[in-house]
Amino acid sequence: MVTASAPRSGLRGNFRGKPWYMPTFSPEHGVLLVLAGGLLTGASLAQAWTWETGLAALAALLGLQAEHPFTVQVKQRRQWRPRYVVWALVYGLSAIAIMAWLTLRHPALLWVCMGAAIAMAIHTWAVFRHKQKAIPTELLMFSAICLSTPLAYSTTAHSLSTDAVGLWLLNALFFCSAVFTIKLRKARTSSLSGALIYHSTGAAMVVVLCWLGWLPLLTALTFAIALLKLAVIIGWRDWYCNCRFEYIARFETYFALSYTALACLTLLPARLPVT
Repeated sequence: MVTASAPRSGLRGNFRGKPWYMPTFSPEHGVLLVLAGGLLTGASLAQAWTWETGLAALAALLGLQAEHPFTVQVKQRRQWRPRYVVWALVYGLSAIAIMAWLTLRHPALLWVCMGAAIAMAIHTWAVFRHKQKAIPTELLMFSAICLSTPLAYSTTAHSLSTDAVGLWLLNALFFCSAVFTIKLRKARTSSLSGALIYHSTGAAMVVVLCWLGWLPLLTALTFAIALLKLAVIIGWRDWYCNCRFEYIARFETYFALSYTALACLTLLPARLPVT
């Protein structure tokens, strides 16, 4: 009797039997919100969106999609997974090719590329050590995705300014706060101390960035949305820790969209230039 457990051929993509030519997509939909937030705020700071900005956004999306099959193959490195290898190469090489061309046109992007490469190297090491879900690794990856802010700005404005760096740090501080709030749902990380320390430190850093002139005051005040979210969670902690995750996803999405919209509004001019 023949069972349909594993494909005989190496042309099948993974244990679910999907063929190698079927594209893979990241199951982490939340990171798309982080990516979109970074791109939109960066373009708002540059006060323009050009065709090159769109190309940079495509490169960032391809790089983000390459991370999932690459991570899966590294985790299952004892077994060959052609589908994951193929699409990690397709997404990854496409992103590298686009970024190489953009960097030739905008040399300031070299700093963004170096930051992304370092983050990916550390992430790969964490996957090898089975620590990809550790808090430091997740903070690093959220911060790396927020590099889409200086990516969009530098591609559009042809330079890298302290304003772009300050906005990147603000975005990273806001979106990384979700790491600590989500961890409250798990028994091992249910203590509020970590979240309180992070949000207090984050607020202090935002004040420093504003004092240095790296952030406009109104933009800096948007970090209050992260503080408001934490206050709501503390007030309704029982619901937050015990309801179905789909409701938590919506909850986090609403706050992320609110932050992105307000941050963009504080950066855009009163009237957009007419072209």
